[in-house]
Amino acid sequence: MNLIESKTTSFPLSNSPITVGIIGGGIAGSTIALRLAEQGINVQLFEEGKSLVNGPPICHLHAGGNLYREISDQQCVTLLKQSIDTLRVYQHTSNIRPTVIAIPCNDAGDPNDLLPRLTLLQQTYQALVENDPKNKVLGEPNDYFKLYQRNDMERLALQDNPRHPLTPDQWMIPVAKSINLDQFKYPLVMVQEYGLSVFRIAATLTLALQKLTACHVHTNTKVTSLAEQNTGWKISYQDLTGDQHQLNVDYLVNAGGYRTGTIDDLAHIPRQRMVEFKAAYITHWAQCDAQWPEVIFHGERGTPNGMAQLTPYPDGFFQLHGMTQDITLFKNGLVSSNANSAQPQLDASFKAKLQQHWTQPEIEQRTQRAINHMAQFVEKFEQATVGGKPLFGAQQIPGSDPTLRAADVSYSHQRYARSEIVKASSALSVADAILDQLAVLDLISKPIPQTREDEFPVAQQLSLNDIVSYAEQLAAERGFPTSLARPIGH
Repeated sequence: MNLIESKTTSFPLSNSPITVGIIGGGIAGSTIALRLAEQGINVQLFEEGKSLVNGPPICHLHAGGNLYREISDQQCVTLLKQSIDTLRVYQHTSNIRPTVIAIPCNDAGDPNDLLPRLTLLQQTYQALVENDPKNKVLGEPNDYFKLYQRNDMERLALQDNPRHPLTPDQWMIPVAKSINLDQFKYPLVMVQEYGLSVFRIAATLTLALQKLTACHVHTNTKVTSLAEQNTGWKISYQDLTGDQHQLNVDYLVNAGGYRTGTIDDLAHIPRQRMVEFKAAYITHWAQCDAQWPEVIFHGERGTPNGMAQLTPYPDGFFQLHGMTQDITLFKNGLVSSNANSAQPQLDASFKAKLQQHWTQPEIEQRTQRAINHMAQFVEKFEQATVGGKPLFGAQQIPGSDPTLRAADVSYSHQRYARSEIVKASSALSVADAILDQLAVLDLISKPIPQTREDEFPVAQQLSLNDIVSYAEQLAAERGFPTSLARPIGH
C-alpha cells in the first residue's frame, strides 16, 4: 500500500474566514502549513518538487548550538528552546544519542571556554523542565553535559563496547578506544544534543497534512507571478502539465528556502540575504562494531583543519561534514543578494548540483576526502567507503552575517511574511509568529493557549511505525540508503 495515497481519517474543514498561501514545502513551509491547518485555517501549500521537505541536509538538532563556537549565548539559548519544542511536536523524528565535542591540539580553541555556555544551557534546560515537565526531552537536566579528562578516556578505552549504550560513559567508550588521546586538549565534552531525521520529519509532515482537509498541498507546482491586492495576494502558478492557474489568498507566506529571494522578487519586495551551498557525505563503515555518539572535532571553518562532524545512523552508515572547501564547503559557494535582486545567484555548477546532477567521480572524490578528513582523528575510519550520493542543498542566511544560526521570520508588508530559518528547529517559531500576526491583523481570533502537544492533535496521533515505514519509502525514492530513515536510541 502506498501511504501517500491512503487517507484513512479526514479531519473536517473548519469555517475559517481566511485562506493562507504558503510558497515552499520545505521544513519551514510544511511546518507552518501544519500549524495553521491543525487550527482549522485554510492553507494552500505550493511546492515545486514532487515531495515535501526535500532540502538541505538535516542531521543535528542543535539543542544548544554547541557545534558553533562563534555564535552568541543568546542564539544558543534560542536554539535550545526551539529544539525542545521540535522534539515535543515531532516526537518520532529524533535519533537519541549524545554529541561529543573534541578540540584537537592544533586548534586555537580552549575546551574550558565552552564551560560557561554549557553551564548556562544546563541551567536554562533545568528551568524549562521545572516550568513544564513535558520539556524533559533531552534526558535529565543534570546530565545535559559531562566532562571527560585524559584519565577518564584512558579508563574507558580499556572497556568493551556496549551493544546498547545507555549512560554517557557507555556512549563514550568507542570514542575513547578509537581516537589518539594525544591529539586532543582536555576535557572532552559530551552533551545531550540529539540527531534529527530529515526523512522522518518529511514523513510526519506529509502524513499529517494528508489527513488535514484544511490544507491543500500542490506539489510539482511552480509559482510564476504574484500580485498584491487590497485584501491579500493573487498567486499565479503552473502545474506539472503546464496548465496555468490563479488563486486569491488573504495572507502570503514566503517559505522558499534558498529561493526565498526569488519569491521576494516576484512580490517586488527587496531584501538582503546570503545563500550558501553545502554538502554532507554518506559513508558506510562495514567494520564498525559499536554504536557511536555523534562526534564533533572542532576546527577553523574554511581551512584545511575545518570542523569534522561524524553523525551515526543504523547499520554502519555515517554522515560526514568537513568544514573545508574540499568537502562540505565550496569555493564561491557563499553568495549575497544585490540591489537588483533579493535572490543571491549561485554559480551554474551549483545550480546543476541542486538539480541532482552530480558526477560519480565527484561524489567519490569528495566523499573520500571526507573519509580522509575524519580518519585524521578516527584512524580506523579509513576503512569506510562511499555509502550513497551526498545530502546537499543551499542554505539561506538573512542579512549579512554568515555566522547567524537562530533566525525565524520577517515582515515587509501587512499581509506578507517571510520565513528565514537557518536551522530546522526554528520552523515552529516561524509558525507561531505567523499565527500571532494573523490575530494581530484581525484575520483570525486570538489563538487559545494550548500545550505544544494539543496544538498538533493530528500529528501527535501518527505512529512511529507508520512514520518510519513512509520515511524509508521516501529515502529509497530519493536514492538514499533506507538506514538513514531508521531511528537510533528508541
